[in-house]
Amino acid sequence: MSHDTPESHVIAEVRGRVGCITLHRPKVLNALSLGMIRDITAALLAWRDDPQVFAVVVRGSGKEGPFGAFCAGGDIRFFHQAALSGNPELEDFFTEEYALNHLIHTYPKPYIAFMDGICMGGGMGISQGASLRIVTERSKIAMPETGIGLFPDVGGGYFLSRCTGRLGEYLALTGLVLGGNEALSAGLADALMDSGRLTGLWDSLGQTPYENGEAVERWCLNHVHKAPLKASFPQVDIDRVFSLESVGEIVKALEAGEGAWASGTAALLRKRSPLMLHVVLEQVRRARGMGLAEELRMERDLVRRCFHLRPGTASETVEGIRALAVDKDHAPRWNPARIEDVTPASVSAFFDSPWPAAAHPLRTLG
Repeated sequence: MSHDTPESHVIAEVRGRVGCITLHRPKVLNALSLGMIRDITAALLAWRDDPQVFAVVVRGSGKEGPFGAFCAGGDIRFFHQAALSGNPELEDFFTEEYALNHLIHTYPKPYIAFMDGICMGGGMGISQGASLRIVTERSKIAMPETGIGLFPDVGGGYFLSRCTGRLGEYLALTGLVLGGNEALSAGLADALMDSGRLTGLWDSLGQTPYENGEAVERWCLNHVHKAPLKASFPQVDIDRVFSLESVGEIVKALEAGEGAWASGTAALLRKRSPLMLHVVLEQVRRARGMGLAEELRMERDLVRRCFHLRPGTASETVEGIRALAVDKDHAPRWNPARIEDVTPASVSAFFDSPWPAAAHPLRTLG
């Protein structure tokens, strides 16, 4: 594990009345390390009780565009290494990351996320709970975890299940990447801004005299598109197909369907981990009836199962990361290999909590 000084990866500073967080690990598109999660948490806890700070803003950094990538997710190479070496920090990573996600969703002050560039996985975890989620024409928004044998975590079950109709199932299973307008239409963003206006807005945050947190939000909203173009999803088709009972039925309906959307969506699903598609469908449907803390506890159970139900290289997640980020052969050997071969028992095992309620790592969440 690299021991770059974690401080250099998160810049947290108060400018005027605003707490400003910049993710600064551009070489890996600001992927979150345990050190970064700890630094962001520490800043948010300090500012929560600081009357000087009215609001918090968060952005990414990098060479491309004004703010580079927002955050490409968790540090999956670290997950792979830690899972194979038995590094206990893997457990801490998810416990502390999900606690941070909860802190952001329940933060008492305005928390404004500039989701410019790539914002996926763990990046969604530190932006979806924001009181104001701003995307740009450069945004690439996704929860692509089924492609690495994982599930949309960081509260993904919670926020995806609350999208219109069956959009949650559709986005969770396919891992589809959305542009800024599409994220807005899906309910995963609140406002669209030209990326060219970001730097000026960021620089003005420290100079502007605000009377309260709402004024900071209003100031940001002055810079956004007043009537952004709405993107449209094939909502009728999505609702019809993704409300079917099982992944098998969903794929069957898509493969029997007419047109590019049905065949393209079926082809996408055939590339994902068959086992995790089944787990994710169940996750999203359970999450729809859960509060945030309960849902994050379920995800904490799931992620533990992802790495330990079949340990080491037998883990679907370890294999998915190997294929994408380690060997980069893009040829994961999923087990089972076909959607049709996943058994109900293998899916339900993921939802048995490894901990009694009183010893759950996230038992203290509200």
